Amino acid sequence: MSQIQNSRRRFVVQAGAAGAALAFPLVGGAQPKSVRVGVLHPVTGALAYSGQQCREGALMAIEDINKAGGIKSMGGAKIEPLLGDAQSTPAAGTAEVEKMNDAGVSCIVGAYASAICLATTQAAAKYNLPHIVDVGVADQIVERGLKNTFRFAPGYTKCAQVALANLHVLNTAAGKPARSVMIIHEESLFGTGTANLLARELPGYGYEVKEVVKHANPTRDFNNIVLRMKALNPDIVIPANYYNEYALLVRTMQQQKVRPKAIYSVLGGAASSYKFVKEFPDAAEGIIDCNHWFNPKDKRSAELKKRTEAKNIFYSYEVFLTYTAMRLLADTLERAKSADRAAIINALETSTFSDHFLPYGPTKFVNGQNTGAQPLMTQVLDKDIKVIVPRDYRQADPVFPLKA
Repeated sequence: MSQIQNSRRRFVVQAGAAGAALAFPLVGGAQPKSVRVGVLHPVTGALAYSGQQCREGALMAIEDINKAGGIKSMGGAKIEPLLGDAQSTPAAGTAEVEKMNDAGVSCIVGAYASAICLATTQAAAKYNLPHIVDVGVADQIVERGLKNTFRFAPGYTKCAQVALANLHVLNTAAGKPARSVMIIHEESLFGTGTANLLARELPGYGYEVKEVVKHANPTRDFNNIVLRMKALNPDIVIPANYYNEYALLVRTMQQQKVRPKAIYSVLGGAASSYKFVKEFPDAAEGIIDCNHWFNPKDKRSAELKKRTEAKNIFYSYEVFLTYTAMRLLADTLERAKSADRAAIINALETSTFSDHFLPYGPTKFVNGQNTGAQPLMTQVLDKDIKVIVPRDYRQADPVFPLKA
């Protein structure tokens, strides 16, 4: 027997044992059958921090759902998570989907990174296995006509459109001090796609794109890129990268005393991160980000933040997006009244999910994308993250441009 067959068999046996343990009656009488759900994230490798944050969000949601009585339309069936590690690569993510399918999961929630989600949704489609995408922003994920794929959060086209429209408003209101831009992005699907979109659209708003610079994942030295930035002297720097690289880039700018009129992020990996603000408050101050964010006026978001921080975990978009994606699945199961894959897909197609604390309009999936999803604009001000746009959610007035 091959190593892959061996590990797959072991995964199925473990899953079966877990299912048996959960289904065993604690009191007299039959217990409702649990619903097996794949929770798939990169919890090792370059993206491990974000993957672990996502997993934590998923597990907190499952705890809440099960504590509240499980899936009531299915007799109180509990959600049973099967945890998978995509190891920060699409190939490993695909292998985990195969194992999860063999273990009989009803749905997969994950898999954080765009390149991994692109692979895992495709692999799941072979088995008509519903896949709720929690974070992956590349629009290719939902543009391939896959009937099993549903993304609750906005993609990078929507985020870039919102970011550019708001940049234009901010810059115009300030008397148009910013005229040139430099984009620095990571090399995978997320960074490249975001950078290409921005580079194409910015000139239409009257900005000169001085340079678009790509870097590898991981990158441990940004000195040369920042020296190039110094020479070009752009008014605005737009980074599009994951947490580690984002933090290192901005810290290197600070060390080399490079201070543009704005660091303006679109889906910035660290820009609206409490971890970054706490660890590097001076480097983070003033950064604007267009990103996934919660409704700051909904007390449920504050309660989850408090609970997350009590576990010594930073309350990041990975946590609350995956938490909400799992709540979406629970809502879907209630309406499907079944763990059948086709029934789940049908319920997602007609979703009206509203029991959440994200700043979204009504949930409506068109080609797998929730058209009610929108990002918010945040800015790091006085060592905290505040919503600056739109006005409905505003906590502080934007500071633009930054003082030299």
